[in-house]
Amino acid sequence: MKKIIALLAALVLTLSLTAALADTITIALPNDPTNEGRALNILQDAGVIKLKEDAGITATKEDIVEFLTADIEFYEVAADVVPSVVKDVDYAIINGNYALDAGIDPKTALLTEKAIENPYINVISVKEGNEGTDLAKALAAAATSQKVLDYINEKYSGVVVIAVENVTDGYDATVDYDALNGQTIVVAATPVPHEEILKDVVAPILAEKGITLEVKEVTDYVTPNQFVEAGDVFANYFAHQPYQDSFNADNGTHLVTIAGVHVEPMGLYAGKQADLTALGVAK
Repeated sequence: MKKIIALLAALVLTLSLTAALADTITIALPNDPTNEGRALNILQDAGVIKLKEDAGITATKEDIVEFLTADIEFYEVAADVVPSVVKDVDYAIINGNYALDAGIDPKTALLTEKAIENPYINVISVKEGNEGTDLAKALAAAATSQKVLDYINEKYSGVVVIAVENVTDGYDATVDYDALNGQTIVVAATPVPHEEILKDVVAPILAEKGITLEVKEVTDYVTPNQFVEAGDVFANYFAHQPYQDSFNADNGTHLVTIAGVHVEPMGLYAGKQADLTALGVAK
């Protein structure tokens, strides 16, 4: 289904681009509120566009006050589809996890948002009411451990950036691990890097206390939250905090963060254009 959606998006995009003016720069970007705003802020920081002063992190195309360096036509598609249409546009702004999942080296990004003091921290979420349980505490402690930090730094070489505030040894002293022995925690997660982190590091930590971690792989930005809200899984690990906040507000869900783990800086990647010259930007 994901491949079909990607092919349809690419076809629609190709037909649309045929009608675009030759001197107009085309940029594909995510169509969900927080990631679109995130992408537009990258362009503003680079001096390409100017947004309304109060646009903030949920900015949309309607918040663009001025195009400063080039005429731009934006093509909005689902965040996970953006990598598949990069060849059809001049540039594409892609989330770090979807770049990794598509085999795109994030280090090749022509523009990258700052990693320090980045508000887009990827978090582990549970349904309200479960955040104080021992299962939640055990999961959070394992996910914010020194072993996870070491794994991220070694495996992703700066492409994924640590955002843990209080590093643990993998365990929470307030948790009754004997009572959790034999229990299973089911977490919905996207493949890269979330599922990898959970399976390679978090699962072994929990296993030492007799807790089984089961990871349910997802590839979109909606079902993981629906699963948590419905109680089909205990937690999810796929999205950043602003997205979860927006999802709660728009859908009446009750997602609560139990741990902030990392940041995947979003970047602008080359499509038909090999560098930033067409955007009038000097890197």
